[in-house]
This record gives sequence, C-alpha cells and structure tokens, in this order.
Amino acid sequence: MPFTRITLREGYSDAHLALISDTLHQCLVAEFAVPPDDRFQIFEALPQRLRIFDRHYKSGTRSDNLIQFHIFAGRPRSREQKKNLYRTLSDRLHAVLDIRPDDVMVMIQFNTADEWSFSNGRMLSEEAL
Repeated sequence: MPFTRITLREGYSDAHLALISDTLHQCLVAEFAVPPDDRFQIFEALPQRLRIFDRHYKSGTRSDNLIQFHIFAGRPRSREQKKNLYRTLSDRLHAVLDIRPDDVMVMIQFNTADEWSFSNGRMLSEEAL
C-alpha cells in the first residue's frame, strides 16, 4: 500500500511523467511485493527556485533533473528489498528515460495499517476484521 510523492523540476512532458510513474510502479511490484492494482502517486513539478538541494552530498554530481521519490510504504520491508528497489529504480529510469543515477533520490517511510484510510472513514486495520 505505498503512496509516493514524486518531486521534480518543471518541464517534463505528460509522456515522460507516465513513464516515470510506470517505471516506479513496476519496480514496486517486482522488488517490494506491491500488488499490481495498488498504485497511488502524486507528482509535484516545482520551479528550480523552490528546489534546494546539495549537488554533491552522498552523490557524484546532481543536476537540476533531480527526482525525489518519497515512499510511504506501510509494512516494513527487508534491507534486501529496499536495496533492490533503490538499484532497480535507478537502473530502469536510466535505461528508459536516460535519467542519471545521481539524479535519483529515494526516501522510504514505514507506518502501520492504523495510519491508512483508503475510503469511507475506515482505518485499513478495521477492514481486516
């Protein structure tokens, strides 16, 4: 049940945004055991003046094309699953869209079913009852 906020620069075409979305979702399904129909994403395209980041911290050289993926992931995943997701997402974005690996940043936040309500004012944990 991940929800991903994808923050990037302005100027990507609708076709590029769709490819980024599809690539992320394919990686989540393959590496994070996410069901194929569990897809929730928000894109935030911001002007450069509202995107402040260090171009070298823990990286080679980031460009203005930095894309940040903030994934709210529900149940915890193993270290191996996280490592595979990071690597696979970076590799596929590079292969499909020529996005440099230095421009891919991923943050994962885990929480419980009590922190989710998909609809009707019910906690996800209540739905299993």
